[in-house]
Amino acid sequence: MHIKEEASRCLLCVDAPCSKQCRKGDPARAIRAIRFGNEALAGRWVAECNDQELEAAERACIHYDRPIRIKELLRSVGYETTAADTAPSLSIDFCGIRCENPFFLASSAVCTNYEMVARAFDAGWAGVFYKTICLQDIREVSPRFDALHNDGTSDFFGFRNMEQLSENPASVDFDILRRLKQDYPTKVVVASIMGQTEEEWIELAKMAEEVGVDAVELNFSCPQMRLAGMGSDVGQNPELVLFYTAYVKRTVKIPVIPKMTPNITQINQPAMAAYFANADAISAINTIKSVTMGDRAEVNGRHVVSGLSGRAVKPIALRYILDMSKNPLLTGAHGQTVQLSGIGGIETWRDALEFIQLGCRCVQVCTAVMQYGYRIIDDLILGLQHYLAERGLTSVEALVGEELPNFVTPTDLDRETIVYPKIDRDRCIGCGRCYVSCQDGGHQAITFDADSRQPRIAGTKCVGCHLCRLVCPTGAIGITKRIPKKSPIE
Repeated sequence: MHIKEEASRCLLCVDAPCSKQCRKGDPARAIRAIRFGNEALAGRWVAECNDQELEAAERACIHYDRPIRIKELLRSVGYETTAADTAPSLSIDFCGIRCENPFFLASSAVCTNYEMVARAFDAGWAGVFYKTICLQDIREVSPRFDALHNDGTSDFFGFRNMEQLSENPASVDFDILRRLKQDYPTKVVVASIMGQTEEEWIELAKMAEEVGVDAVELNFSCPQMRLAGMGSDVGQNPELVLFYTAYVKRTVKIPVIPKMTPNITQINQPAMAAYFANADAISAINTIKSVTMGDRAEVNGRHVVSGLSGRAVKPIALRYILDMSKNPLLTGAHGQTVQLSGIGGIETWRDALEFIQLGCRCVQVCTAVMQYGYRIIDDLILGLQHYLAERGLTSVEALVGEELPNFVTPTDLDRETIVYPKIDRDRCIGCGRCYVSCQDGGHQAITFDADSRQPRIAGTKCVGCHLCRLVCPTGAIGITKRIPKKSPIE
C-alpha cells in the first residue's frame, strides 16, 4: 500500500470517529501527520493501540466512498520520537523581532478578527500579518472563491479568490491589533495596510504604530482591487513602491515590509525600489492573476480576473524568492540587508523549509489554513524540529539561504555526464505508464512486453530525461550512478 496515497483519502474529520474507538491512541492524528509530511513520526500516536482497536477505528470511519485502511496504514509508518525537552528551538529573528517559530498567518481571510487570531496563537502560530486595513468602503462579492481539485478528492491544488481587504472600519481593526498585542505579548503582530494616496499611507501607518504592533506590511500586490492606484497597480510600478515605502519609513519607527506582486516580469525592479526606500523586509508573493471558468467562478453570471494561490503557485513563488535572494544589494553585499518573508503554496514543513533554504527568515500561510485549519501548525513545528534534529542543527538560522550556492545559470550545469533510470522489479506492477510516456513524450527508449507485463529500458536510446521516473505510480523507477556520456562516435 502507498501510505501517502491512502492517507490523502482521509477527510481529516473534526472530532474524528476513528479516534474515539482507541482508548490509548489517536489514529486521526497519526494519519494527519502522514498527510503533512511526518510519516516517520506518525506511529507515536498509535504506539499503544492494539490491532482490535485499529480495526474498530476503521469500522468507524465515515469516508463517503470506503473506509481508510487504518490498521494497514498505521502499521506501516515510523515510530521515531523527539523528546519535547530536547527538540531544537525554532525561534528566529525577523526584522529584529524575536519569533518563537518561523510560521505566520498570511494577510487574508484566515485572520479577520480577534477570536480567529487568538485561536491561531493558542494553537502555536508565531505571528500574524493581519488582513489588510484600508480607509475605503470594502464590499465583497458572493461567491468569492473557486478551486482546482484533484478529481475525486476534496483537496485542491489551486485556489482562486476575489476577496479584497478587511470589511471592518479601520478603527475596529486597529483596536483588534491593540488587544492582540496586549493579550499575546510574545506573539508577533504585523498590521497590513493599503492606502490610495500618500496621506492615506501615512495615516494608516501612524495608526498601526500607535496601537503597538511589531511591524507594518505595505500591501502593494492585491490583484483584484476595484479602485485604480491600489494593490498590484502599485507593485507593478517601482516608482510608486519607492515613494510610498519612503513615506511610511519616514513616518514610523517600526519595521516596514512591502508586499510584492508576482504579476510582473522582474520582481527585482520593485524590490530594488523598496531597498532604496530603506525597507526592512519584503513579503512575497501575493496571489497570481488568473481565470477559472464554470458556475463556481461566476458572480451573478459574470467573471473576473483574480488571484490564484495554493500548492500550484509554490514553484513560482520560490522563483521570485530566489531572484531576490540572489540580488547582492538586497542580501547585504553593500551593508544593508532586506530580509524576506516567503508566501505561496506552503502546506507542509518541507514546503516551508524550501523557502527558508532560499533565504526567507519566516513564512506565511493562508490557503492551507483555509483548507485544513490552524491545526496544521502542529505538523509544521514537529516536522521542522525533527529535520533539524536529524541534521544535528540547533537553530533555524542555520538553514536560511543554505541552498542558494546550488542555484546556477543554465550555462553552468553539467552537460557531460548522465544518470540512467533503473527499474525495481519488485516494485513494478506492470502498468506500462513509463512505456506510454516515453513513447509519446520522450525518446522511445522503453519497450513493453505484453505477456510478462515488463518494461525494459534501452540504454542506447535513453537520454536520462527521467520522465519515466516522474510518471511511475509506485516509485519503482530509481536512478543509477552518474557516469560520463559516451561520445557520438563510440
